[in-house]
Amino acid sequence: MADTRAALPGDLHWYDLPDDEADDSADDSADDSADDSADEGAQEDVAPPASRRRWLPARLRRAGVNTVAVLLLLAAWEILPRTGVVDPVFVPPLSDDLAAWWDLLVTGSLPEHLGASLGRSLAGFGLAVVLAIPLGLLIGWYRPVADLLTPLLELFRNTSAVALLPVFTLILGIGEPAKISFVLYACSWPILLNTISGVKTVEPLLVKSARSMGLGPVRLFQKVILPAAVPAIFTGVRLAGATSILVLLFAEMVGAKAGLGYLILDTQSSFRIPDMYAGIITISVLGLLLNLLLVAAERRFSTWRTT
Repeated sequence: MADTRAALPGDLHWYDLPDDEADDSADDSADDSADDSADEGAQEDVAPPASRRRWLPARLRRAGVNTVAVLLLLAAWEILPRTGVVDPVFVPPLSDDLAAWWDLLVTGSLPEHLGASLGRSLAGFGLAVVLAIPLGLLIGWYRPVADLLTPLLELFRNTSAVALLPVFTLILGIGEPAKISFVLYACSWPILLNTISGVKTVEPLLVKSARSMGLGPVRLFQKVILPAAVPAIFTGVRLAGATSILVLLFAEMVGAKAGLGYLILDTQSSFRIPDMYAGIITISVLGLLLNLLLVAAERRFSTWRTT
């Protein structure tokens, strides 16, 4: 057997060697293995995880693309009116609009209108969040309540809020209650419908598993239903945040003496076009900031999804 092993080249192992050579060979291979392990550990400590290496360039690339798109829009806004491609009387260059925005800011006119719009928008939006989320959870979780209120939901959700603006004005007048109630009505539907959808689309297996573990209705709702519905709820809240600003403009164009909607209508009627675009720019920035704030809140309340 020993002769056969010796005759075969490349088939010599440490157990075929004499005792002293076998010990040296085993020690050498153990040292080599330890060195390789140490090198691999050092490389793992130095090199960042592959997922982090992929995530950072993708995030920077997406931010760069978004920035380029915005810069192209701003450049077109500045260049096209100055080159005569569009009429600068109706679409002034961006620099003129920003100069008008600064003048409105310095004179105090813009802060006054912005404060009035922001107060009405936040009041109606906040009331919608407080009222629509509990009602949506109730309708989505309890079948008798859903059977009772579903016909009314189907009736009113297909009725445009703008079409009901004259009704709010006739009933509540042209003061602040009408405008806040109008925003409340318009913001309630995205929150309400998304909350109901979030509750009804919870994975049935999760509900069955929780019930098999002995969770009662209250604990089941607290531990399973509500966390699973949070993403859908925040989708509705973000939609309502944008809606609160958009519909308010219509309300402020009827019987208001302050607000961004009033500013836009007044500057348009008096043909102060740069001031009109200054109001539009303010609304766009306000909507963007509100959306970023709601996205940050969604991440804060949805940390369980990434842990």
